[in-house]
Amino acid sequence: MDRTRLGFLVLLAAGLVAPFVVYPVFLMKGLCFALFACALNLLLGYTGLLSFGHAAFFGSAAYLAGHAVKVWGVSPELGILAGLLLGLGLGLVFGALAIRRQGIYFAMITLALAQMVFFVCLQAPQTGGEDGLQGIPRGRLFGIVDLSDTLAMYYFVLAVFMAGFLFVYRVVHSPFGRVLKAIRENEARAVSVGYDTNRFKLIAFVLSAGLAGLAGATKALVFQLASLTDVHWQMSGEVVLMALIGGVGTIYGPLVGAFIVVTMQNYLS
Repeated sequence: MDRTRLGFLVLLAAGLVAPFVVYPVFLMKGLCFALFACALNLLLGYTGLLSFGHAAFFGSAAYLAGHAVKVWGVSPELGILAGLLLGLGLGLVFGALAIRRQGIYFAMITLALAQMVFFVCLQAPQTGGEDGLQGIPRGRLFGIVDLSDTLAMYYFVLAVFMAGFLFVYRVVHSPFGRVLKAIRENEARAVSVGYDTNRFKLIAFVLSAGLAGLAGATKALVFQLASLTDVHWQMSGEVVLMALIGGVGTIYGPLVGAFIVVTMQNYLS
């Protein structure tokens, strides 16, 4: 058995046992932010693009998933799917605008676009303004599993995280991922050998935004709340911090960084 597969099995085994040792709600929060950090790491660690606006995808997906489940009455898996699709759509629009610039200019464009989303969420009547969208029902997964049970909700969140985590691993170890690393190391050289770097960067941005939306939609169901905190610029800063603490450009780094930050927030505040 290779080391990578062994690492995945150890991570899965730890996740299955963890709720019997640690408070499950804390673990669910950590897993949601770990997926969020993995999403940013795909862009920052493997493509070399620093985004200060990822809270836009995280928070807007949380609002849409919560609204879909609470107001439209859809099932939780469809609500999360709606959040994922919104993240992908916003990522396509924002990415098409932002990748025209590099470095700090790219980061500032993402921040400006995210602030536009923040003010939309602040003013839109469907979001609840400063009170947020409260009382989001968890519902029944596929009409069968009652997610109001904390343990059932935890294993659902674990499944979502593992799916996103394995997706990121597959992307960065594919030929596409190698091109992203080439862009990170020397974009001019990648252009010189014939790669359309803007297209690759846009795809990476869209994938990262979609994963951030998936994390935000899942978090909204866990805490039954979507608030302005989820879409605020400070949330973008926190996820950058998580990736940096754990180590950008590594597979397990964002997971470690997310749990370190969440632990500090919960036990040292």
